[in-house]
Amino acid sequence: MRILHLETGRHFYGGARQAGYLINALAARGIDNLLVCGEGHVLAETADARVFQWHLGGDLGASLQHRLIGLARTENPDLIHVHSRRGADTFGGRAAKAAGIPAILTRRVQSAEPGLCLQLKYRSYAAIVAISAAVENDLLRLGIPRDRLRLIPSAVDIVSFRPDADARARLVARYRVPEDALLAGVAAQLIPRKGHDFLLRCLRDVLATESRTSAASRIYALLFGQGPREEKLRREANRLGLGDRVHFCGFERDWPGLLPGLDLLLHPARREGLGAVVLEAMSAGVPVIASRVGGIVDAIEDGVDGRLVAPDDLAAWCGALLDLLRNAGERERLAAAARRKVESRFTIDRMTDSYVELYREITSHARGRQR
Repeated sequence: MRILHLETGRHFYGGARQAGYLINALAARGIDNLLVCGEGHVLAETADARVFQWHLGGDLGASLQHRLIGLARTENPDLIHVHSRRGADTFGGRAAKAAGIPAILTRRVQSAEPGLCLQLKYRSYAAIVAISAAVENDLLRLGIPRDRLRLIPSAVDIVSFRPDADARARLVARYRVPEDALLAGVAAQLIPRKGHDFLLRCLRDVLATESRTSAASRIYALLFGQGPREEKLRREANRLGLGDRVHFCGFERDWPGLLPGLDLLLHPARREGLGAVVLEAMSAGVPVIASRVGGIVDAIEDGVDGRLVAPDDLAAWCGALLDLLRNAGERERLAAAARRKVESRFTIDRMTDSYVELYREITSHARGRQR
């Protein structure tokens, strides 16, 4: 079987990382992979595929659609798998239809698009994969037929993301924080829906209510990620008096080697398809406090393997954060339960099994129609 993958994201964030997991797992099973991605993308180095690096500037549209049609006709894959948006979800399906090749799309985010627009955009796809029940329900509400939807949760590399006692020292050395600091990490693009602005207010209130000798007073926040709001968030952190407590760490390629050193992973997103970073923290043995939104509720059961809090509820977030900062035993209990959950429900093998089954179903139907 030969699969042509299309991943047009600019950065190696959750969606692109998931595409890489899948491509490499498929290759290990003997499936031939082709990958179209942007010039210089990390996937070009890490994916076990024949890679086509294209210039992806501005909105993606007609010119890339024609290139994809040409590539599909030349390479003749059995199926085209579109992994990203930025216009790729539109031109990818159209290109596949023009080339006479079945296509599927993985949808990772909840939609603000009108239902009719989404129905027209997605009519070229044999199936649309939702990564969480929230995304699936969103697509159903917008009129996508149930028989064209599949629910395949995202996965985490439980080998790369695992507890590591040495990670703490690496974090302390790299970001020059006190050795007795309580380290709360946030890993997300610096964009409004990820809730960084809210989190800064939460940190201010936590520090303002604690005595200097308390555990919570030792909190430092490490913000991993890039995005257009970085300068604004830096100014806001300084305005709130958090300049020495908040570190903007940028994109960190050694994320798996640093994540286990955190005491907490905070994910105050206002919308989220599933939240790959939540799964990564759970796999790494780091307790999570996250917003009760979107697909995050598929990953975390509140009080069992993490904490869920209403988005933008300042009092509730401060309470949950203070509770875990003060209680190392509770952090350890949640982290152990979370690791057990990802090992049983969110592995790469399990995700790959589901995609291979879908590929076979779609290609079998396509061959049947050609007879």
